Amino acid sequence: MPPGDAATVGGSGRLLRTADGLAAVSCARPDDPALLGALICAEVDPADPWPAVTAWLASHSGAELADRAEMLGIAAAPVQPPTPPEPLPLAPPRSVDGLLVVDFGSLWAAPLCAHLLGLAGARVVKVETPSRPDGARRGNPGFYALLHGGHESVCLDPGRPADRAALSELVAAADVVVEASRPRALAGFGLDAEESVARGTTWVSITAAGRASGRVGFGDDVAAAAGLVARDADGPMFVGDAIADPLTGLAAAALACSADAPGRLIEVSMTDVVAATLTDSREASPTARQDGHRWVVDTENGVAEIVKPRTRPATGEAPELGRDTATVLRSLGIRTSGVSTL
Repeated sequence: MPPGDAATVGGSGRLLRTADGLAAVSCARPDDPALLGALICAEVDPADPWPAVTAWLASHSGAELADRAEMLGIAAAPVQPPTPPEPLPLAPPRSVDGLLVVDFGSLWAAPLCAHLLGLAGARVVKVETPSRPDGARRGNPGFYALLHGGHESVCLDPGRPADRAALSELVAAADVVVEASRPRALAGFGLDAEESVARGTTWVSITAAGRASGRVGFGDDVAAAAGLVARDADGPMFVGDAIADPLTGLAAAALACSADAPGRLIEVSMTDVVAATLTDSREASPTARQDGHRWVVDTENGVAEIVKPRTRPATGEAPELGRDTATVLRSLGIRTSGVSTL
């Protein structure tokens, strides 16, 4: 790739030069190459869209990219200076033991929130549709099991009346709803966050940049666009691997566990979460160096070894899609007659 451009750990995203700065662009979904072609109004190579996108960005501004990307549903945005949001007041914690959590999330951030609530004692029911199961099911099975082990899986088709009615009743029974969709998506399922909140439900809404924004984003591009970009001798680079996702999942779980969470719509912007971790400190970070077969950093108290990460074992097997649909619905007194996925 050209000097100064950098790829994500997974290889599906790039930091690219615009006419007035940097931009983070993701190409993680099967239809993204076609969308990137629409972005630049030209055909791109589906196997490698980056040369064409790089050339287009070099003569266009970050603002133009942002407008077009939002219109087309592309996960891309210009890199902005860090702007920490106003801190959220955090009430004392509450117990979530025994609460019913309905998780509509996919990939990492929302499932991590639900996973942490499950570790704290909540009953977690993951809801998917037949046409759009969680894309993480196609990824690393160990990681998927880590986030979903011990949960129950419900599969419903909101396009069918009986399924739609069951879905509505399931949400009505929930103490906590966790989702990471644009508001109009769940509204298309007949679900209304405000109505649920009025009944006392805790509704955790995770978005790229707030519920009022139409922006699409993944963990890598959101983090970089929020200002979390590292630099070395070769230029700017992404920090971590989709780091906005775990940061957001942790923050969302903490907010859902606060005493004032019942009857509250909790907006969790991934952009704001990342920005809140950044400071304007100019203090140099410790530099890692290789010492034989290990990596270390030099500190005031001597040399500290950077310990290799350890995989946390899953708490159980991840359920197959829809495995528990009938069991969950019946346990909550929801009629299963006519449900298409049974």
